[in-house]
Amino acid sequence: MNPDSIAFLSSDTPESREAAAVLSALYGQEAIEEAETIVALGGDGFMLQTLHRFMNTGKRIYGMNRGSIGFLMNDFREDGLRERIAAAEAETIRPLRMLTEDMNGEVTEAFAINEVSLFRQSYQAAKIAIHVDGKERLAELICDGVLLATPAGSTAYNLSAQGPIIPIDAPLLALTPVSPFRPRRWRGALLPNQVSVTFTVQEPVKRPVNAVADHTEVKSVRSVRIEEARDATATILFDGSHSWDERILAEQFRY
Repeated sequence: MNPDSIAFLSSDTPESREAAAVLSALYGQEAIEEAETIVALGGDGFMLQTLHRFMNTGKRIYGMNRGSIGFLMNDFREDGLRERIAAAEAETIRPLRMLTEDMNGEVTEAFAINEVSLFRQSYQAAKIAIHVDGKERLAELICDGVLLATPAGSTAYNLSAQGPIIPIDAPLLALTPVSPFRPRRWRGALLPNQVSVTFTVQEPVKRPVNAVADHTEVKSVRSVRIEEARDATATILFDGSHSWDERILAEQFRY
């Protein structure tokens, strides 16, 4: 790969497509296979898709925000792009590996950069048992759902569910309930990132549950096992003036 080569990818929005056209004219468009750096133009959802697509390829992903929130993105500017990429700070992401077994006994594997979430599929609350490294930690969580988030995903859905924000280099995962009914006061747990977490759905026919790893959804699961994928990595680039560490720290002082 050419170390100075750039390829532009955009989401389907008009703003993203227009930005890709302008930047390609300014800096050239390398073939995807040959580019060292992929510039992703869109929002956080598109960035997640891009990170999944180029996992374990050695390519670096530099995002520029053409969406709404853009927590995973750098600010959009047309000038000085090569200099910004050269000065950017790299963060290596290790996703979660989700293994589900559904009501038919079918096993599905998927990866999550942000979080793995379980959601009730019907009007009735879910009943879920939680094991950590094979040891039962919660015999029955009655809830709308539960999730396990990486540091990268701790400021996303996890934060909306009142879960903790985790510094990007902390070896931790956030286990967070969604609208817990019993135990009502349980607010979740911080776990070492080396553990294996298993969610077992109780009464899966009467109280069906779906499992979601980023953009992959599996319906009517019986059990879900989650652990850090130590053999999978993705690399994301941030401007040094607004690093991921700074974003996560600043997020904790918002109100």
